[in-house]
Amino acid sequence: SSSSERPPRRASLETGAPAPHALKERGGAEERERRMAFSVGEQARWWSVGFAVFALFLYLMSDVLMPFLAGAALAYFLDPLADRLEARGVSRFAATVIVTLVMLSLFFGVLLVLIPAVFTEGRSLLEELPAYASALESYVKTRAPEAFEPGAPLAQAVENMRSQAQEWSVSALESAWTGGLAVIDFLTLLIVTPVVAFYMLLDWDRLVARIDSYVPRDHLHTVRRIASDIDGVLAGFVRGQLTVCLILGTFYAGALLVVGLDYGLVIGVFAGLISFIPYIGAIVGGVLSVGVALFQFWNDPILIFAVVAIFLVGQAVEGNVLTPKLVGGSVGLHPVWLLLALSVFGSLFG
Repeated sequence: SSSSERPPRRASLETGAPAPHALKERGGAEERERRMAFSVGEQARWWSVGFAVFALFLYLMSDVLMPFLAGAALAYFLDPLADRLEARGVSRFAATVIVTLVMLSLFFGVLLVLIPAVFTEGRSLLEELPAYASALESYVKTRAPEAFEPGAPLAQAVENMRSQAQEWSVSALESAWTGGLAVIDFLTLLIVTPVVAFYMLLDWDRLVARIDSYVPRDHLHTVRRIASDIDGVLAGFVRGQLTVCLILGTFYAGALLVVGLDYGLVIGVFAGLISFIPYIGAIVGGVLSVGVALFQFWNDPILIFAVVAIFLVGQAVEGNVLTPKLVGGSVGLHPVWLLLALSVFGSLFG
């Protein structure tokens, strides 16, 4: 038949133009989607309510959720290792078992090697503190006896400390139960966290795929790009911060042992572990080290100055080299922006 005799619907298909009933169906679908879609204000209200409920849930369940959050964080950082083993032909279950056993072995190996030495030195330091205090009092009385005259500020401070000793002992007894609960919580964290990490690491890829399936398809590329950026920055920050703490702890402990300072190992390790808090690691470690050095090297000022120099050098290297290069480089921030961020948000949030 000629083209003029063809049915209208077939003519529309051959010419590529949609048929009238198709246009009507498409318009109806678009109208239904428009009616079902939330406005910007409605979306903001629903997201605000959801965030408030989620924050309240985290607040009420904070004690219960801690082992699970720690396990999820551990699985997040161990997932790249499991993925590398999978790329070499190892099954996901076997990769999870290998990674978990290696990490537990390293963790408990460090505990078995480091904890006894740190515990021994820490206990000795606590036992020697009264002797240090008595020596300091005798030294001050010899060099400045007027400081302990009745009514002097130092004498009043010593008397106040003695009067509060009874209250401190009672408070220590009252907090024994709380301390016991804290030990139980720590043991729970130590036991539950690896179990949670194992199962989450085993199903990590499926978990990510399930979350990815919930993302609206229109925004999938944007959400994936933002999540990838967050993943890279967060992992880089944690790696950089842990590297800084490891370097500083090794430097402080090694340098103090070379100087010959008593309890140098425990002080150096402790100062390195808390170095993720700006300035606190150097200040606390420096005060403890100088206090011990004053009693140990009281007749050798050079060694006392050496102890002071160790923490001054450590703080200078951390603030000007390690943190800007390792942490700032990991998160893609210029050193000036990193120092400004530490200063501003440290002032705002402590």
